[in-house]
Amino acid sequence: MTFDVPSGCKIMVEAAIRFLSLANQLAATTRRVRMKFEEGDTGTMGYLNRMGFFDHLAAEVEVLPSRPGYSAAEAHRGGNAALVEIARISKDERDEELPTRLTAALMRSCHTRPDAAELEGAAWTIFAELIDNVFSHSSTVLDGYAALQVYPKGDRLSVAVSDSGLGIMQTLRPTIGKEFPRLTDLSDTQLLVEIFRQGLSRHGPDRGCGLKGSAAKAIKFQAVLDVRLPRQRVVLIPARGAYKVNTADCYDGLPLMWGTHIGFGFRLGG
Repeated sequence: MTFDVPSGCKIMVEAAIRFLSLANQLAATTRRVRMKFEEGDTGTMGYLNRMGFFDHLAAEVEVLPSRPGYSAAEAHRGGNAALVEIARISKDERDEELPTRLTAALMRSCHTRPDAAELEGAAWTIFAELIDNVFSHSSTVLDGYAALQVYPKGDRLSVAVSDSGLGIMQTLRPTIGKEFPRLTDLSDTQLLVEIFRQGLSRHGPDRGCGLKGSAAKAIKFQAVLDVRLPRQRVVLIPARGAYKVNTADCYDGLPLMWGTHIGFGFRLGG
């Protein structure tokens, strides 16, 4: 499989770590994967190198015209206040400081918001819960990833957390009949909204509070929630203090990508 990255292509942080996860998934299933960057390291490849993309890309993936000769992320790590380079989320080597680094980067860019002090505590909780969710539920030998990027021209900060595990629906659907029988007939989109509204979990009604709590805090700060599932993508936009089905943009029938890939978008100025 060949991915062609044309001249002028701009990849946002959410897409970057989803691209990374997909390539590593394909490589893990022994598929031949090739990435072709038309502009070489002067274009998108250079940006991905600065983010640390190639530090985590499976060695089996072929990169054209060639892999970067050095890691720009390692050379300049921490030098850009608007970026938290791609961080690995591994069950074998937990990075306890990752939620703090993400929160610090968010606050450097959002400190002018009138609710900045409250946002700081909420953001740390959101990041910690999402990262912990990868450890607790992903059931995969592949690493997960997290990254953050500020887009001043768009008045937006995006943070993304990605894992290559079974995915929310794959773990929850088999238990719906027993744990939440009244939700059996919901569509995947409707069920996804309820996961974030009610805190649903395959382990029962008292075990899914992490995602519910993260969503509640994100809603309070008007954050847009972008969730990519194996064959779906749902973008949830806050409306009247909640995420609702009728305010969601839904995309079905997407190319298969295992796992749960979550992005939050915050406005810099509130």
